Amino acid sequence: MNYLTTTKNKKYLMYISQNYSYAILRPIQAAILANGGQVRWFLQGSSVNPDFLTPDEIRLNSIDDIHNWKPDATFAPANLIPTFFPGIKVGVFHGFDAGKLDKKGNNDHLKARGCFDLYCTQGPNTTVPFKALQKKLGYFKVTETGWPTLDRLFTGELQTPYTSKADTRPTLLICSTFSKRLSLAPKLYEQIKHFSETGKWHILMQFHPKMPIELINKYKALSNQNLTFIETDDVVPLLKSADVMLCDTSSVLLMFIVQRKPVVTFCNNAPDKHLLNVTDPNKLEDAIDLAFTYPKTLMQNIESYCQQLHPYTDGKSSERVVAATNEFLLSDDKLNPKPFNIIRQFKTRKNLNYWKW
Repeated sequence: MNYLTTTKNKKYLMYISQNYSYAILRPIQAAILANGGQVRWFLQGSSVNPDFLTPDEIRLNSIDDIHNWKPDATFAPANLIPTFFPGIKVGVFHGFDAGKLDKKGNNDHLKARGCFDLYCTQGPNTTVPFKALQKKLGYFKVTETGWPTLDRLFTGELQTPYTSKADTRPTLLICSTFSKRLSLAPKLYEQIKHFSETGKWHILMQFHPKMPIELINKYKALSNQNLTFIETDDVVPLLKSADVMLCDTSSVLLMFIVQRKPVVTFCNNAPDKHLLNVTDPNKLEDAIDLAFTYPKTLMQNIESYCQQLHPYTDGKSSERVVAATNEFLLSDDKLNPKPFNIIRQFKTRKNLNYWKW
């Protein structure tokens, strides 16, 4: 059965708490609208800017509005979602597993937190551990779909406003996580300043929105004809624009590498043969020069890695997510009840100022 065709007249809610979530959920919205479904948005917290909603995107302003609208499913690119919303809750992830650990030394990406009914996983290296959790816990299902955020990388329709045919230099994209311990930004300023002055490459820069403002301003000041600092809620066109990325341990490097393009990392906490990892700032330029040659062995290693990370290059992950959601809605599988975490329930209701039961 083609479950995508059962979208018609169903209601789907997009739940976001960060600006980058717009770009994650809009491809799903497009698949829903193309198949006759309805979409609404709920924006939670002060970190998300309502001005990024387009005129045709309809916002629900309160929890009562959500209950009155009665969505069949809610999509969230977050670790947590209120369990008291109507309909099923679908987790679609806010990034790839970059190997970051929590305070107890556990992988923070591979956790089930008692909120979701369905996880739509990105590739085998996410699916396998979540399938194991599904078997162990029994209160959610797992379907591998690919990550909707990346659909535009593979459809051929994406514009690249950050490059020009008149500039024939190779393009380097520099991204960094906000964690002081992991970020390249405080450690590579002199090297990046040098790169911006030589004009050897066309450089684009984009930092995590939680990066300290003093660092952002410091790098903004480097902007010239060789380096452009970009602030955006949609990183995907940036990924498409560049030939090579310089990064640290941010999961955005994995969004880049699925294009089968090289990534140079600085002090990555999980270096492997699909990356060109550097720990000495003085060796950085040589590593970037090598990356621009797309060396054969490196590219083979990247392909092998991508087959586990995100093997889908058809641009249809959004359709698979919607189909998996509809299949769940139509199934009669019996799941275990979700764990009732009273502390989390209280915190969630306090954050939303919602005390109805």
